[in-house]
Amino acid sequence: MGYLTPLEPKDGRRRLRVDNPVDGTEVLTFSVANAADVQAMVTRARVAQAAWARTSVADRVKKMHAALAILVNEHEAFIDRLTLETGRARLDTLMIEIYAACDSMNYYAGRAPKVLRDRTVGLHLMRHKKAKLVTRPLGVVAVISPWNGPFILSINPTIQAVLAGNAVIVKPSEVTPTAGILVEELFQRAGFPEHLVQVALGDGETGAALLEAGVQKVSFTGSVRTGRKVGETCGRNLVPFTLELGGKDAMIVCGDADLDRAASGALFGGMMNSGQFCSAVERVYVEKSVAASFIGRLVSKASELELGRDLGPFIFEPQADIVREHLDGAIAAGARVLIGGKVVEDRGRGRYMGATIVADVPDDSDLMQQETFGPVLALRVVEDVREAIRLANDNQYGLGASVWTRDPKKGEAIARVLQAGAVTINETALTYGALELPFGGVKASGVGRVNGADGLLNFSQQLPIISDRFGNKEEPVWHPYTPEKFENLQKGLKYMFGTPLRYVLR
Repeated sequence: MGYLTPLEPKDGRRRLRVDNPVDGTEVLTFSVANAADVQAMVTRARVAQAAWARTSVADRVKKMHAALAILVNEHEAFIDRLTLETGRARLDTLMIEIYAACDSMNYYAGRAPKVLRDRTVGLHLMRHKKAKLVTRPLGVVAVISPWNGPFILSINPTIQAVLAGNAVIVKPSEVTPTAGILVEELFQRAGFPEHLVQVALGDGETGAALLEAGVQKVSFTGSVRTGRKVGETCGRNLVPFTLELGGKDAMIVCGDADLDRAASGALFGGMMNSGQFCSAVERVYVEKSVAASFIGRLVSKASELELGRDLGPFIFEPQADIVREHLDGAIAAGARVLIGGKVVEDRGRGRYMGATIVADVPDDSDLMQQETFGPVLALRVVEDVREAIRLANDNQYGLGASVWTRDPKKGEAIARVLQAGAVTINETALTYGALELPFGGVKASGVGRVNGADGLLNFSQQLPIISDRFGNKEEPVWHPYTPEKFENLQKGLKYMFGTPLRYVLR
């Protein structure tokens, strides 16, 4: 397992040791939470949540501001602990984890009072009734997060769920348990109630137990294979869920693109976090007329990236083998490695790969069809934009995509026909951080959406309450049914929907 080592059980529980991907030193040893442990956590969370649901949104916001202040003031310490666990470049940790977490806390704390307040709703037909929409929490929310962005993908849904009045149990990847611990510690230090936010350390056994423990919602980020299992379990238990799964984001470089910016965008979109994020650019389709110029710029820029400074190690050691398999398969089928392509294992304990650019990649190769999740860009020269769109859509994934052109109307026209959850024009790697917009994928990239202007409502029940406006003793359609009631209802049907009055009743 490399950076993750099973140890001898203790007190009847399996134990795992997590090592630093860079030098192999021990980061953390922990016991794997079993079904009984998880059930006890859910029980405690229910008690904490019942009290938390009675607090005002204003009080919740105050505590979130306290958490934000801690993270801002102590961000260096958070970076230190997260970098020990992931080995990634510190700038990646600051940008992906800390900056994004601070933005999420600030944004949702600012929106919560307006979004979560009761709203009066006018009824278009039943105007003799009063209607109110009350927002109330779901209960206990399970947040299951992956190893590639362990802190932000744990804390972002937790922020939204807690502000909406829920309790949260975070189950981080066993590869990056420190990220989950930091979330729990941050909320405790900020004064949130005990057991409102808890971390369940463990592996697949722990996650499976959490799904069966009676939670009211599941927010899962991870692989397609595990996501299917999560969806099946939630469906059987009738528990709402969101699944943010894999990606194989396509980038289309049009003949009129700013090639220098496009090359820089491709490199950043493909190499940030060493390519280990779901919205990474993995496929690049470039029009033939500008292919040579674009590829030359791309390779030149890639040559400037340094291991350790710009590119960290594989956070999960076995991922290096998957990347190697994808590369070897493509090379055997005729692809050419223009730069990089080797797994470097002589930098202490870690396994690294330099920025890798591969040309002439066959369309049916794993490097073009499967999520590679490494610092690799697969290039394909196309005759025109029409071919690029066809190939970009010919994939099981549909998380994100980008279009590069100097013509905004052309860029939007292409974006509208791409099978993706989000599309950027002359930009990349932005969509999860745009908190006003819903984030999620189509096809195998996921089910449901996170974030968005109503992100808080994703962790809430919208309860309609309808009451009589005038205090009538009886409604005209109540029992007993009579010919007169039928005739009156029939007349009303013709009058309301068969005359211009129907334009008012909308």
